[in-house]
Amino acid sequence: MFDFEALSQAIPRQTVLCVGDLMLDEFVYGEVSRISPEAPAPVIAVQRSETNVGGAGNVARNIAALGARCIFAGLVGEDEAGAKLKADLARENLIEAVLVSDSSRPTTRKVRFVSEHFSTHMLRADWEQAVPASAEIEQKLIDAILPLVPRADIVLLSDYAKGVLTARVIRNIIDAAKKLGKRVIVDPKSASFAIYRGATLLTPNRKEFAEATRSRADTDLNIAAAAQDAMVLADCEAMLVTQSEYGMTLVARGAEAIHVPALPVKVRDVSGAGDTVAAVLALTLAAGADWETALRMANAAAAVAVGKKGTATVTPAELRRKILPHASLAAEEKIVPAGGDLDAHLSDWRRQGLRIGFTNGCFDFLHPGHVKVLTAARRACDRLIVGLNSDASVKRLKGEGRPVQDESARAEVLAALEAVDLVAIFEEDTPIDLIAKVRPSVLVKGGDYTREQVVGHEIVEAAGGEVLLVDILPGHSTTSLVGRARGGKV
Repeated sequence: MFDFEALSQAIPRQTVLCVGDLMLDEFVYGEVSRISPEAPAPVIAVQRSETNVGGAGNVARNIAALGARCIFAGLVGEDEAGAKLKADLARENLIEAVLVSDSSRPTTRKVRFVSEHFSTHMLRADWEQAVPASAEIEQKLIDAILPLVPRADIVLLSDYAKGVLTARVIRNIIDAAKKLGKRVIVDPKSASFAIYRGATLLTPNRKEFAEATRSRADTDLNIAAAAQDAMVLADCEAMLVTQSEYGMTLVARGAEAIHVPALPVKVRDVSGAGDTVAAVLALTLAAGADWETALRMANAAAAVAVGKKGTATVTPAELRRKILPHASLAAEEKIVPAGGDLDAHLSDWRRQGLRIGFTNGCFDFLHPGHVKVLTAARRACDRLIVGLNSDASVKRLKGEGRPVQDESARAEVLAALEAVDLVAIFEEDTPIDLIAKVRPSVLVKGGDYTREQVVGHEIVEAAGGEVLLVDILPGHSTTSLVGRARGGKV
């Protein structure tokens, strides 16, 4: 396992120069209720819409979301979509946008109509002029971009074939970067990889790779063989072929091909996942990672991105949760203070269709009886939340002298258990409000309770969940342990 912590601390110190095709992504969500009587197409009852900075701009957003700086260079038209993109980028503190305006073309705009319930894309409408920039605009781009190269730790070219990355613009950027010893990552669109000659790494998807290499690209061995010839043509050090649900294959010169399978995830939307991959690759390589580490980081980031709607970004916390096993998470990642925000965790788990379990207690002294209940609870669900009484709550319930350990210590001990995915502290005497918020699929307590005595059983059962009672271990109770520890009579 690579040192994720060291890498996550190094990433925010990096600056990426990202150049590419900027576009406005709009998602129109609605319900599909019937088929159009005029044509065999679905009728979508529109409920809401949202816009995002898309294309290469989404790469920049992903870089900023991971805490690094991005200098972004692109092209917009002098229209409403271009004005919106300028305004949206201006609000991003970690993105410095250097945009060239071209009055002769519209700003690229993509509108996707999506079924809200099924997360299925029904239709996409594009407004664009996908032709190379004119010689005049091309020169303006070169003049604007070249002074930015010395300020970057790495250069990323995001080619959507909308006109920014012409052969001349690409050549000028790669040559300038090489003179300064800076690596260049390319997310290519051209079927001729030779146009990117001298770049460090190319990241085509399997379809793009197959077309460029005229190979079947249907197995890891075929990809590795075709990549060797392609790397000679492009004079690059490595090639990474993304294969959607089949994972990613990295081929570096003089090294064995590395394949990583896609991480299991409930796919919501693949829009922009390639942008996330390119951003994470650039940042991890700039931060000093080797090829395999960069590959595994990008693979994990892609899994997070496709689990979200629209062109999404990935945060360091989301990447941490995807890469590290739950037992390796830092305590602060698994502890929610009283009144804290559970929504980020709950929405992520629900989005993945995971079964959420809940149990609660004071856990003053963690003993084998507790461990048995927690282990049984975790076996009954995909993610287990433990409600923990605050210090004030324990004192009201147990009297003076309790708790023996404060809530911070008790929470840390619980968070260290692999069976526990989240510890939520609550101030009330019972966790009823917390249960109402979590809405668990399974509610777990020790067998010294009856179903009717379990707080929150009505809420859980009304929503179709179940109450699970776990046999307790005789001779283990916190009150008994506290009494023995203090020399008192049990």
